[in-house]
Amino acid sequence: MTELAIRLRGVVKRYGAITAVDGLDLDVPEGTCVGLLGPNGAGKSTTMRLLTAQAIADEGELDVLGFRLPQESKAARAQCGVVPQLDNLDTTLTVAQNLLVFSHLYRIPRAERGDAIERALVMAKLTDRRKERVDKLSGGMRRRLLIARALVHGPRLVLLDEPTVGLDPQVRQELWALIDALRSEGATILMSTHYIEEAQRLADTVLIMSHGKAVAAGSPAELVTEHAGSEVLEVYGAPARLEEVEAEAVGAGLRTRRTGTSVSILGVDNGNGLGIAGERRPANLEDVFVLLTGEEIG
Repeated sequence: MTELAIRLRGVVKRYGAITAVDGLDLDVPEGTCVGLLGPNGAGKSTTMRLLTAQAIADEGELDVLGFRLPQESKAARAQCGVVPQLDNLDTTLTVAQNLLVFSHLYRIPRAERGDAIERALVMAKLTDRRKERVDKLSGGMRRRLLIARALVHGPRLVLLDEPTVGLDPQVRQELWALIDALRSEGATILMSTHYIEEAQRLADTVLIMSHGKAVAAGSPAELVTEHAGSEVLEVYGAPARLEEVEAEAVGAGLRTRRTGTSVSILGVDNGNGLGIAGERRPANLEDVFVLLTGEEIG
């Protein structure tokens, strides 16, 4: 049986009257990439803070790499690499100096620090930037350095909190390749994101969150099949026409989602389109997300 790198049961975190995480269960098997997918305010970043003991749960059980949190958080953190959502690099230091500082913090033996830093630079494709000050780097390079910093001590578990937020599509693709390389080396990854294509592209398993709760979990393909079927009928038209289409589809027991000037009718497999004219396309994870949360995300 595969060991769990992360195990959460009934975890609750409140901030006054606001419940940021509400009874969350989460399993992250070793050697897999699990994505927390949800809009802003879904509870993803709070979950990450709980896993690093930056926040303490009000209820529930949290185990990371076999350690119980928060009691054994220091031992767990020593074996984790954390990539924060916000850039907190020291801009007065060079790329290599930033990694050297963290090699000290993670207590890498002096004789091993040079090799550890070199491995991290190679992984992040920053070897030719080692002597450059951080404030001279592009946004994408800084994000790669954040990941390199998290990897310098060879962690068993990597926590990525919105790793590509605010980056343009080309740079995001570069970061995806880096995360793929981590997976190929057997790293366990928990990644929070609000980009649907990122979760579908990278994660073995996706947990969809909304308002602090888990609303669905499974592989991207499983979630699409279960909630949206294999085909969607896309119907365009004026608002009055779209209302008619929605009523007809709902009356036939089909689920719909509205997007701007169109209505998507889910689960129209095997020719079940009710005779409505429209464009057929494969169902995707975005259909599932909007169906389950009612929210559009970037």
